[in-house]
Amino acid sequence: MTPEEYERWHVRTCARCGRQAAKSAEWSDGPICRTCYERAMRVRGRCPGCRTDRLLPGRNDAGAPVCRDCAGITRDFFCDRCGFEGLLLGRRLCERCTLADTLGRLLDDGTGRVAPSLQPLVTALLEMDRPKSRLIWLRNPNVVRLLRDLATGTVPLTHDGLHQETPWRTVVHLRDLLMDSGVLPRVDRQLMLYQRWLTERLAAIEDPDHRRHLQHFATWHQMRRLRSKAEKGLLGRSQTNQTKQEITQAGAFLTWLADRGRTIEHCQQADLDAWHTEKLATRRPAQTFLRWCMKTSRMSRLTLPPQVINQDQAPLHQHRRLAILRRALNDDSLPLRARVAAALVLLYAQPVTRIVRLTVDDVLDDGATVAVRLGDPPSPLPEPVADLMRAYIQSRQHLPYASSRSSQWLFPGRQPGQPMNPVSLQVHLREIGVPPQRGRTSTIRQLVLQAPAPVIAKALGYHDKTATRLVTEAGGTWSRYAPGNHERRR
Repeated sequence: MTPEEYERWHVRTCARCGRQAAKSAEWSDGPICRTCYERAMRVRGRCPGCRTDRLLPGRNDAGAPVCRDCAGITRDFFCDRCGFEGLLLGRRLCERCTLADTLGRLLDDGTGRVAPSLQPLVTALLEMDRPKSRLIWLRNPNVVRLLRDLATGTVPLTHDGLHQETPWRTVVHLRDLLMDSGVLPRVDRQLMLYQRWLTERLAAIEDPDHRRHLQHFATWHQMRRLRSKAEKGLLGRSQTNQTKQEITQAGAFLTWLADRGRTIEHCQQADLDAWHTEKLATRRPAQTFLRWCMKTSRMSRLTLPPQVINQDQAPLHQHRRLAILRRALNDDSLPLRARVAAALVLLYAQPVTRIVRLTVDDVLDDGATVAVRLGDPPSPLPEPVADLMRAYIQSRQHLPYASSRSSQWLFPGRQPGQPMNPVSLQVHLREIGVPPQRGRTSTIRQLVLQAPAPVIAKALGYHDKTATRLVTEAGGTWSRYAPGNHERRR
């Protein structure tokens, strides 16, 4: 059939979207394109005609969704295997049954059955909403190869076995699914990604002395610090990104120093001053490496330039902070998720990296009051914020990526078992006019002026030294406050 003949017999004007496209169905309201057809297969609810809860693919005279019987659609949409009414694929099977068959073929261990060790992965994938997204994922030839190799034992079902596979993005996503389903033990995702990045980064360095210095710095300083933090809680992306910047700028400094005919052992004060004069803000991450070199006697003890305060990051004025908070609490047109996050930033000075790590269990609701476990004791939410939090927890259950086992996170991410990306949350906050860094700084400075720094630090999860420094910067009078029992002794 020529393209002209195909267009003559198959291309129609869709009765719902109005565009010229290939016809997928001819229903009572006219020809339906493929996009509108699949969209109609997602509409479920109570039919206004027969009052039954089911699939609503049709349209009545008023344009409201109705069931196939009330719309006069002769074709039925019931799966021949499970009886579910929805979008049907090959052999008149629904998406979930098709997904089950596809996984059964890919994870066959040679006995005609799914490998027993991978059965929890199958269960977890079938429990997720939107099975079609899983079917699209399984079309990736790299995913197909990895699943078959894991099922047959060609690739060991361990973290070390997956660490050797490529491409790394596909491997990382599959590893997240395996950990989320309980097939593999949980390890810190960001730490694994950093180790992989570090291996590739060091391999690309030609100078052996530079590679040796950076490897020692990463092994004895960075990895010890990251592992210590990972033992206390999951690492955030910002922490490993900062560590990557330290390695990158340290390598740039060693190369720059070599171009001047010097090594790290013969670095002088004039070299450090010249290095920082060019681009101070960009090259500041190298100072961690330089301090480590001085501490370990790899270079002479020199003076590093002090940090320059960026005026764009200055704290918000108190009136401005309250105006932004008032709008976030009262403007119902703003996204509910961003409004809740804004309240945590502007009322409790929480960084976005800590907000995304909150779980549903951290929100305590006894029916009368709502509190959030930010520190010890949990911080109570005032009534407007409490209502927002209740409404958000109810609404988040309908998010397409919160229906899997990652729903434990208060702000679930799109990756299985992972919370929302802090950068994405920052974007949402800025879209509604909330500057996260400046708002948080303004809030914590106001809080330490109203209560003793140790009390604020303990309640909001801040370090005592940080809170004390903020009191001094804000000009507070609590710098000499001594925590403990202050009752008058008889």
